Amino acid sequence: MPDQGAPVTAPESPQPVDAPDDDKSHVPPLTTRVVIAEDEALIRLDLKEMLEEEGYTVVGEAGDGEQAVELAREHKPDLVILDVKMPKLDGISAAEKITEESIAPVLMLTAFSQRDLVERARDAGAMAYLVKPFSKSDVVPAIEMAVSRYTQLKELEKEVADLSQRLETRKLVDRAKSILQTEYGLTEPAAFRWIQKTSMDRRMSMQQVAEAVIEDAAEKKAGKAADKG
Repeated sequence: MPDQGAPVTAPESPQPVDAPDDDKSHVPPLTTRVVIAEDEALIRLDLKEMLEEEGYTVVGEAGDGEQAVELAREHKPDLVILDVKMPKLDGISAAEKITEESIAPVLMLTAFSQRDLVERARDAGAMAYLVKPFSKSDVVPAIEMAVSRYTQLKELEKEVADLSQRLETRKLVDRAKSILQTEYGLTEPAAFRWIQKTSMDRRMSMQQVAEAVIEDAAEKKAGKAADKG
C-alpha cells in the first residue's frame, strides 16, 4: 500500500480554504452604486436626481467615455450608465472596455434616432438600454434588467468554469488511479479511496493529490532512465 511511502508531499502548513472572517468581498452594498457618463450636463444632472430619489448612490460622473472607464475602474460600481455618443471615447467603446474587464453591468443611453446602434451596444456587452428622453418610471426597470442579466451571465460563466474544473480534476484523478494501480497493484476503487483519504488527511484537493502522484511517477521514470544511461 502507498501509505508507507506515499508519492505525495503535503505542504508543511496547509492553508484553510475558507476565506478569513474579515473578508468583506461578498458583503453586498447597502445601495446600488452607479457611475453615470453623459456629455450633456443637464441630462446627467436629471439622471442623477432620478437615481438618488429612487435610493441609488451615484459614486461618479463623467462627461466622456475615457473618464467613464477610469471611474468604473476606480469605484468598481454595481452599474455603469453610458451615453452612446460621447467625446474622446464613445459609449460603445467604453462599454467594451468595462465589459472586457468584468467591472460592472452597462446600461446604455441612446436617442430614438440611434436605435440602429442598439445591436452594436449589445455586442459590446451592454445589458440593457434607455431611449432618450426617458422618465423616472423608465429608469428603474432598465437598471433592474441590466443588473439581473449581468448576474445571470456571471452565474452561467461560473457554472461553465466549475464544470471545466471538474472535468480537468476527473482527468487527473483517472491518470493518478492508473499509476497507483500499476505501481502499487491497487484496484481502481482502492486507488480512488486512497486519493480521497489522502486529500482529506492532508487537507489538499483531490486534484492536488492527483497532480502530486503524477509528478512523483514522472520523476521516478526520469530517474530510472538516467540510471540506465
